[in-house]
Amino acid sequence: MTTHIFSGPLSMFGAKVQIAALEKGIAFELVMVPFDRDDNYSPKHPEVLRINPKGQVPVLIDDAVELFDSTQIFEYLEDRHPQPALWPAETAARARARQLEHRSDEIFFPQVVKLFGLQEAMQSPPAVEACAACARFYGQLDTLLADDRAFLAGDYGYADIAFYMAHVFADRKGAGMTDETPRLVAWRDRVGERPAVRAVVDPMMDFLASQGRGVPAFLRR
Repeated sequence: MTTHIFSGPLSMFGAKVQIAALEKGIAFELVMVPFDRDDNYSPKHPEVLRINPKGQVPVLIDDAVELFDSTQIFEYLEDRHPQPALWPAETAARARARQLEHRSDEIFFPQVVKLFGLQEAMQSPPAVEACAACARFYGQLDTLLADDRAFLAGDYGYADIAFYMAHVFADRKGAGMTDETPRLVAWRDRVGERPAVRAVVDPMMDFLASQGRGVPAFLRR
């Protein structure tokens, strides 16, 4: 059977899964679900509704396995296709990498989500605080890269994929990086040069441009 990934044109979490599958060389069929101008995925795809009680992408169907949630899909892909590895092999290093991936999704990205509804009030206290929280997170990761490591958890992997995509959305919403975190900016450039990342991010930016929406400066072609 063919592996299917259900995503959407502006799904940050779906993009994570697409990039990981491409990095692992997995052949898959991409199903883009309907999307409307209010940033909703509507009408809901019946397979997404059937598999995910939350009705959200990404959803993976691989033979008899049906999964939702990008992190759970990461774990399955690593078990199903162990090479090339995208989690570190050593136990403690793998735990740290998983924690970084989790922090990207559950600590950093919620600050970005706050900005979605504040685009017309970016000087308001909630928007200023959300941007400050993102900046503090950038500072922490810049420090993490201070020992000359090229990627967040040592070798390139899921933690890098997750945070790169979260940062794309942060930049879109007004919480981009600055020259105060030069190591992290250099990391962003390294990740952004990867063919799997470009294969997913470029169409997303083309979609934004086609709708007259802003494209982050570092992704303009």
